[in-house]
Amino acid sequence: MKLNWANRITILRVLLIAPFVILMLKTNDDTLTQNSSDLFRYFATAIFVLMAISDGIDGYLARKKGQATKLGSFLDPMADKILMTCALLLLSSKRAGVGGFILPISVVVTIIGKDLFLLMGFIIVYFVTEQIKIEPVFIGKISTTLQLVMVSSILLAPEISTVLQMWIWVLRVLWWAAAVSAILTTLLYVWRGTRQVAEYEANLEARSKSE
Repeated sequence: MKLNWANRITILRVLLIAPFVILMLKTNDDTLTQNSSDLFRYFATAIFVLMAISDGIDGYLARKKGQATKLGSFLDPMADKILMTCALLLLSSKRAGVGGFILPISVVVTIIGKDLFLLMGFIIVYFVTEQIKIEPVFIGKISTTLQLVMVSSILLAPEISTVLQMWIWVLRVLWWAAAVSAILTTLLYVWRGTRQVAEYEANLEARSKSE
């Protein structure tokens, strides 16, 4: 199978997750100087921003240039979820978190829990209806954007806070906005899944009556 550019970019994003994690784990290494630790964080930030931009590029190529494939439809959300899960867990830990701007574990649990809950929901819908419809919703896109901005803002917080001292309050707004949007996205997908199952059962009942 020949890979198009959308799939190549998505695969590159998957491959960049490993160096991002490795660099983040070096940011609080006691054997390194502060300048070296900051340098690792800058590189990690650059990789994260690159992956965020690439997500928009491969999505554009898939939708506007007709490069959508089954491989891409699987790899793209998988890459996004793995990247965000790694970033959230790292930023909430003492080992890789940004000093003074540690991400609250409650926010991490909410966002990652949303993904796990939706995954289980999709599986249940598939077993009931033998089909699955994954249609992006507007609030879901907002949630993803908030998460990307939140992570980038935390990674750059030490530098931004020297100029904008109230940056921690901006971050707190981003934290809870991302968490609330994740909850709203979950509720909307639950409603859609319930409706899909109800329509499927109604169609089965109508077919049985017609026979």
